[in-house]
Amino acid sequence: MASKKTIYVAHPISGDLEGNQKKVLAICEEIHRQGVIPVAPYLVSLQYFNDDIQEDRELGIEASLEHFRRGFVDELWLYGDRISKGMWGEIRTAREHNVPVFAKTPETERDLANES
Repeated sequence: MASKKTIYVAHPISGDLEGNQKKVLAICEEIHRQGVIPVAPYLVSLQYFNDDIQEDRELGIEASLEHFRRGFVDELWLYGDRISKGMWGEIRTAREHNVPVFAKTPETERDLANES
């Protein structure tokens, strides 16, 4: 069996933590049903770290970015109503490791196009 594409799903989390986690899960389900493997490691970290505590947040981000460093993902897909600070870090790390980045919403497409 051929291996399937693995996609890192980026989405803003802060603000409406619970609502945004539900959105990410729905996005992951939709992607998975299309025969693509979604990866959103930050969802696991949010189960035991407090996103409002900077030290916890940094530990979670570090774990998520390791997926790019180790070559675990094929592409980065951007979702949501904006590109958040955390997502910019994911974009930067993806590019450093030659992982293609794709905006999947009009808002992330706009933010990516306006990158300075």
